[in-house]
Amino acid sequence: MTEKKTELLREVVQKCEEKGINLTSKRKMVLTVLQEHDLPLSAYEIADVLKQSVGESLPIMSIYRMLDFLVQEQLAHKLLTVNKYIACHHICEHHIHSQFLICNVCQKVTEIELPDALVAQLQQNVSEAQFTLSSPQLELAGWCHDCRQQLNIQHA
Repeated sequence: MTEKKTELLREVVQKCEEKGINLTSKRKMVLTVLQEHDLPLSAYEIADVLKQSVGESLPIMSIYRMLDFLVQEQLAHKLLTVNKYIACHHICEHHIHSQFLICNVCQKVTEIELPDALVAQLQQNVSEAQFTLSSPQLELAGWCHDCRQQLNIQHA
């Protein structure tokens, strides 16, 4: 793990302790796996990484419970369109609304902060449509710069 990611994990542990959140060693292992990978991972992929890297074999249901905890505590995000997880890129900052850009080819995810005014407008639009969101998360599929160049797709 890079020095920057090690420091980030220390900050996360400290913030969890301050909030009275129990970041167990196994939850920390799952979060570390997410932080070490640039691509989103499924629970099964996380289980494989843990088995290979630390020799830890965890039941899939336990990993799902740990992932649910990390998402609930805003330490990770579940990408609904691909059913995979990523570490929050704004993990030690105040809660923000994010937009996730997911590459159709390489599955690279870019997390972009949404301006408060845009979030307010989206919430107003939803309310005016008399609709209730089950998730306010925005996920957009497309092609990252590298894949777009490889596929010779023109930028719109």
